[in-house]
Amino acid sequence: MAKVSGEAEDPRVARTRRDVIRASATSLLEEGWGATTHAEVARRAGYSKATIYAHWPTSVDLMRDAIAQICADAPHPPTSGDLRQDLHDALSRLALTLSEGRYDRLMAGVIERAAHDEGARGLRDQLYETATVDLRGVLTAHLRPDDVEPVLAMLAGAVLVRASYEGRAVDSAFIADIIARALDRAAPKGS
Repeated sequence: MAKVSGEAEDPRVARTRRDVIRASATSLLEEGWGATTHAEVARRAGYSKATIYAHWPTSVDLMRDAIAQICADAPHPPTSGDLRQDLHDALSRLALTLSEGRYDRLMAGVIERAAHDEGARGLRDQLYETATVDLRGVLTAHLRPDDVEPVLAMLAGAVLVRASYEGRAVDSAFIADIIARALDRAAPKGS
């Protein structure tokens, strides 16, 4: 649904685009990739399937815009500057998102398709970046560069396993414990 550079977008096209992307994002979060078909999005958005197919010929095209909207809507509150508190806050937000179950459905569909579809691999990477951007920012501000990715993987992975795979609550004590363990061997920036 590209427009020529410098050309104003027709308001009707902009409205259709907005409605379809919102409907796609909502369906994706509520029902997952498999249920977010062109027909379902058309039903939710109130447009014909032909309109949806004309602008988003494949499911990956539709999911790309829906995931971009989901990522754009993700909150990123300011940090306090305190490493452990900011990590605790960011991990608590991640745990809450995972406990709602919507992110699990979203990631399951993307991961399943990423094995054989390059477009889906890009979407997987975009979702991971959005889910971990707050954590990465906090870690980058406080740790040596070579410690950022391993600590990020330990922290995000621990929350993901606890919430999604084990189906257990991610409480404050658990978060404090994994932060202490992950930072045990990490060096502060400048050391």
